[in-house]
Amino acid sequence: MGSPQGYRASWWTFLLHQAPHINFQFEAVGSEFAPEDWGYQQALLFLASISGLCFAISLVLICVYLIRFCCCSNEDDEETKTQRVCCVTWSCVAAVIICCAGIGIGFYGNSETNDGVYQVTYSLLNANHTLSSIDTLVSETVELLSATVRGELTQLEEALSPRTDLVVVVRNTRRQAEAVAQTLDGVPFWEEARSGPSILAEQVGYLEDYRWLAYILLLLLDLLICLFTLLGLAKQIKWLVIVMTVMSFLVLVLSWGSMGLETAAAVGLSDFCFEPDGYVLNTTQARTGLSPEILQYYLSCSQDVFNPFQQRLTMCQRALSNIHSQLYGLEREAIPQFPAAERNILSIQSTLNTTESNFHHLVALLNCRGLHKDYVDALKGLCYDGMEGLLFLLLFSFLSALSFTTAVCSLPRAWKRFQNRDSDYDDMEDDDPFTPQARRPPMVRAGGAGPTLPGSYSHCSSWGSRGSLRLSAPPISNAPVSQYMSQSASFSGSPRFESVPLIDRHSPPPSYSPSMRASYVGASEEVEAPYRTGFQP
Repeated sequence: MGSPQGYRASWWTFLLHQAPHINFQFEAVGSEFAPEDWGYQQALLFLASISGLCFAISLVLICVYLIRFCCCSNEDDEETKTQRVCCVTWSCVAAVIICCAGIGIGFYGNSETNDGVYQVTYSLLNANHTLSSIDTLVSETVELLSATVRGELTQLEEALSPRTDLVVVVRNTRRQAEAVAQTLDGVPFWEEARSGPSILAEQVGYLEDYRWLAYILLLLLDLLICLFTLLGLAKQIKWLVIVMTVMSFLVLVLSWGSMGLETAAAVGLSDFCFEPDGYVLNTTQARTGLSPEILQYYLSCSQDVFNPFQQRLTMCQRALSNIHSQLYGLEREAIPQFPAAERNILSIQSTLNTTESNFHHLVALLNCRGLHKDYVDALKGLCYDGMEGLLFLLLFSFLSALSFTTAVCSLPRAWKRFQNRDSDYDDMEDDDPFTPQARRPPMVRAGGAGPTLPGSYSHCSSWGSRGSLRLSAPPISNAPVSQYMSQSASFSGSPRFESVPLIDRHSPPPSYSPSMRASYVGASEEVEAPYRTGFQP
């Protein structure tokens, strides 16, 4: 069978349909969509197993790389180490960037797939509404005609009983109304199947909700791993890098698994979209028992296909026209002689007008254009948007698998680099002025070695006394000259501290009154006098 009007298989559908279909015995299988066939299922599973093979290859590469990383010697020069560290860093960054690009592709593909499935469910619900409207309209029309036959026509026949010719006309009208009701009652052949599209739409929507949520969680997990990996590399946090390495391996498994499912789903969907009419016709006929002529009429909707309702609708239209003509003759001949029959004739004419309106509406609903449009919209949503989104999800899974394979290989080396850097800091000597310990203020050691200086110069017990200031003058320090000069330079901005080596003082000096400051300056000059004259203690 050919494709329906308004739908044409896309080029990527054609390419995927040409993929080899091989079962577990390595035998070729037909590419016709047959999900109930075990051979066809084996072909799809064989295609999904290709992703498992890629996962096994990636595991082997990871193991070989980690074994080489753990067993290789570290006796390399500094230039080689620097180049390797730079290579590891940039490989991690490149893997994260590629993974972020794949995440963006995944979000787009997930949205496109959801839009396509939503279009399918919308078309199914619209088709179910059309079928329900046909059934409701037929039921109302048949009930209305039956009530007219039992009521107004019976009363009209009794009212016109004195004239036999008029009674014959009324009885003829009764038979034609009963024929119209009986013909319309057999129009909806799908009473058992009219709820099928709604049930199918609910099932598809239910599965799509869980599929969409699962991919959203997977995408968010990938994004969080990428962000925390960058944070661990930037801040050099060992435990975070280790946790992200384990999480990267977990997501690597999920990526290869999702890639296998998406491959099988894409190939199976392409087989369905390449020639959908055959599968839909056979499946619908097997499950609902509908006539093949009716299914062919709605699936093809072409002028070459015979309308299975044409004969029934023509008979109803002719019968309604005859009833209308007969009522017009009764109104012209019976009302002058039987005025009481006017009410019944007018009621029958009103029922006839309603029946004709319902009939025209029914003809429009039975036309193939409405249901065929829903069918084509469902195919476009599934085979255009759904297929495109599925291919983008396949690309996302592939990029994610490559990125996390690189991350699992690179992150352990980065973690080891963090450990080596910390050990290098621990191996440095305390006397090295470039170590972080050397930049701290010198503290008094436990052995008592090192200079000790008074912290406050006994200012609390010698307020205002010049002699006390002389006695409390600090002893001459034995500290190195370079240390003394550096400390003096740090306090050279204030004349109060120019000649006093305050090494371990961490609090601001006490405030003095003007008289105390003059006494302190004099004491300072006496202490500095031996140094000016070259006196050695």
